[in-house]
Amino acid sequence: MVDIIELEANDLAAMLCSKVCHDLINPVGAVNNGLETLADPEQAAMADFAQEMIASAARQAQAKLEFARLAYGASSTANTDFDTRECERVAQILFDIEKADLEWKIEPILMPKNKAKLLMNMLVIAASSVPRGGNVVVEISGEAGKESLKITSTSDSEKRQKTLMPMGIQELLAGNPEEGVDARGIQPFYTGLLARLANMDIAVELKDKIFTFSAKPQEK
Repeated sequence: MVDIIELEANDLAAMLCSKVCHDLINPVGAVNNGLETLADPEQAAMADFAQEMIASAARQAQAKLEFARLAYGASSTANTDFDTRECERVAQILFDIEKADLEWKIEPILMPKNKAKLLMNMLVIAASSVPRGGNVVVEISGEAGKESLKITSTSDSEKRQKTLMPMGIQELLAGNPEEGVDARGIQPFYTGLLARLANMDIAVELKDKIFTFSAKPQEK
């Protein structure tokens, strides 16, 4: 059995910060470029394009910040429960900038912080399995306190879409990638960590062009 990689708290924080910065650098840079264009009188003909670029980049930055706040951030109280309506709100904002469509099939409930953060991190991985577009369905089943999570991604080949197994995902989720973990793989690695903290068993599968990411309570 391969040992799970144990990251020091400062290394985990540094990698997550690097991930957030990587996600934000392009939209923030686009906003800056757009503002520079608007400020240049010699590029007045590009004003409409610049305004559209700024608006689009601002939406992307907001979506990524909202996601990071909920999926990576800490609440003010260690045992705070999360309302799934807030998870849905952030998910809808995130999918406004994703190519896939979101189908949220979760009734409003309160979930423990780590389980809710696990759900959000599972969601962004599921979205990455259909990079050219598709449909992502989010579901929860089971009684309160023993919920199971399931996210499925499907694509339409007639629309030139394709469902993929994200590279290295299984090893990163298991916490034992052969080449170690860095900022590029920290998000799925962190997802696996959240699952262990929430006492959940997780599994990914790609079968018949359907990507399934499931999490269920560990059997005692």
